[in-house]
Amino acid sequence: MSVAPPLAREAVSPGAEAAASDVEVPQYGLRAILAVWAAAAVPMAALAWLVAPALKDRFAGAGNVPLAKALIVCLTLGLVWQFVLVAILVWREQRTFRWSTLREALWLRSPRSPRTGRIGGRVWLVLIPLIVAFAVEAAISLPGPTSRDLGAFLDSHTGKAFMHGAWGWYALILVWFVFNTVLGEELLFRGFLLPRMNGAFGRKDWLANGLLFAGYHLHVPWAIPTTLLDTFIVAYPTKRYRSAWIGIAVHSVQSVFLAVLIFTLVV
Repeated sequence: MSVAPPLAREAVSPGAEAAASDVEVPQYGLRAILAVWAAAAVPMAALAWLVAPALKDRFAGAGNVPLAKALIVCLTLGLVWQFVLVAILVWREQRTFRWSTLREALWLRSPRSPRTGRIGGRVWLVLIPLIVAFAVEAAISLPGPTSRDLGAFLDSHTGKAFMHGAWGWYALILVWFVFNTVLGEELLFRGFLLPRMNGAFGRKDWLANGLLFAGYHLHVPWAIPTTLLDTFIVAYPTKRYRSAWIGIAVHSVQSVFLAVLIFTLVV
């Protein structure tokens, strides 16, 4: 009798296997996919370019600070909406929020090697080159306007002065980051949409997913060219290993880095 090597696979109980087999992930048509895309992209664009400028006068501060505050609030709300959207769509589809169902419906499971069938363990090492590639992408990304690009704003004298001692705003930025890379964008595009795009796009579903994700960034259009690289750094690996945790982990590294950087400004 052969024995699986250490870390070769996760222990899965018969009950969990049965629960997984009962979870049906439907395939969406093109119109439904575009409707979900629009439900995420249009509110974010409207919040960034219409609502935030209209609200900026309600915030105190010099220079670009009022607009920056309005953008932080508005974009956070837009990302929270994406989490709510996923919850609504999953409930309509599965009629339950049981973890065993969510894990399969949103691909929130450990990555499986398509070559060996290994689950978890050493398969997680694929994150290392992906994180390096994502860091290179961030380094070559095009800068946006100082008042609208978080990195450029924080690098300015005005941004540094604004964040000094601003614990409340720092807490809100952390909420923004969590919904950006864990509960918002990645959960919607990689956890919900990607598993449901094969019926419309076949083997190129990951490519279509990456293009939709890049086009979604209407709220930060200067980021669209480099975000296209996420098609190969995030969308394809997520599809290959059938795990939304791949995209969540890779995308979250940037958030952790920025969170530490901003913390140094606050203190």
